Amino acid sequence: MSRDRIPATRRWVVKIGSAMLTADGRGLDRDALSGWVEQMADWLGQGHELILVSSGAVAEGMSRLGWRQRPRSLHQLQAAAAIGQMGLVEAWESAFSRHGLHTAQVLLTHDDLSDRARYLNARSTLRTLLDLGVVPVVNENDVVANEELRFGDNDSLAALVANLLEADLLVLLTDQEGLFNRDPRSHADARLIEQAKVDDLSLDAMAGGAGDLGSGGMATKLRAARLAARSGTATVIASGAADQALRRIAAGEPLGTLLVPSQEAEAARKRWLAGQLQVRGRLVLDDGAVRVLRESGKSLLAVGVKKVEGRFARGDVVACVDAEGREVARGLVNYSADEARRIIGQPSSRIESILGYIDDEELIHRDNLVLV
Repeated sequence: MSRDRIPATRRWVVKIGSAMLTADGRGLDRDALSGWVEQMADWLGQGHELILVSSGAVAEGMSRLGWRQRPRSLHQLQAAAAIGQMGLVEAWESAFSRHGLHTAQVLLTHDDLSDRARYLNARSTLRTLLDLGVVPVVNENDVVANEELRFGDNDSLAALVANLLEADLLVLLTDQEGLFNRDPRSHADARLIEQAKVDDLSLDAMAGGAGDLGSGGMATKLRAARLAARSGTATVIASGAADQALRRIAAGEPLGTLLVPSQEAEAARKRWLAGQLQVRGRLVLDDGAVRVLRESGKSLLAVGVKKVEGRFARGDVVACVDAEGREVARGLVNYSADEARRIIGQPSSRIESILGYIDDEELIHRDNLVLV
């Protein structure tokens, strides 16, 4: 990834932080929000896709309650999030609707993206929303997500969403211009890092702390960029206050800091999948299915499976083997062992009539499949 390739990217995840959205704690900045939406609508109108990760629920709740400092109590944080989420969702829906766009609220926890079955459910839902032309507005489920409110941040959530949907670019809009070689708040000679490899260890010493309203500073943004890079996603860290920030990023202008992964997207994602797979069962394939996986890189369909071995649930990892028992591939399966036994050897068009429902047309989607 380089700046001149950004205009050709297809799918973005854009995260906007609390300090930007709430005008440093004075309530939702609807003028700024409308400006970002106008730019995002322009990007979408050019045939691209976008997932918005929005902070600001806790900060908006604090504003509505008249609290000036972020509380330490977990239950107070959760209460503020519950109150603030109402205004946050309404503001995004109202702004996007002025451009003829629908939004969908998606509340996630880190557990939703670490549990394999919930991972697949979230992925399917988000992909469907994108196919429908709807803008998913994703936020941490602050009311129940203890870990996020105590230790986490939406930067990491945005990176995990980028992994989930194989985004081309993660954009983190913050109240800083980007990553500097020294803290610009205390060093007048600090220099902006315009581009760097995300795995450059010298970057760790350059990251600073968080502000009063947000839960993540540059250190969390660097960590998020490294998480996103697991699927080959590049990251731009830039100031949301910069004039036409999203349009300038989309045009390939050198705004903020571009952190690029060391591997191409496909290789990075496959390595990430291969590194976490623990086989729970086996699917014995016919010769045609083996050939399709090896030569065409397509998804595994139920029609190409001859036998199911073991007990596994949706989202578990299974091995795909040939008639001689040699492993061909492994991946995240879309149906349980019992369901798979009922649909193997059948075309995808018959899954719904056999099971009474259909979660996915594929037994294993190619994006969740790695050859071995």
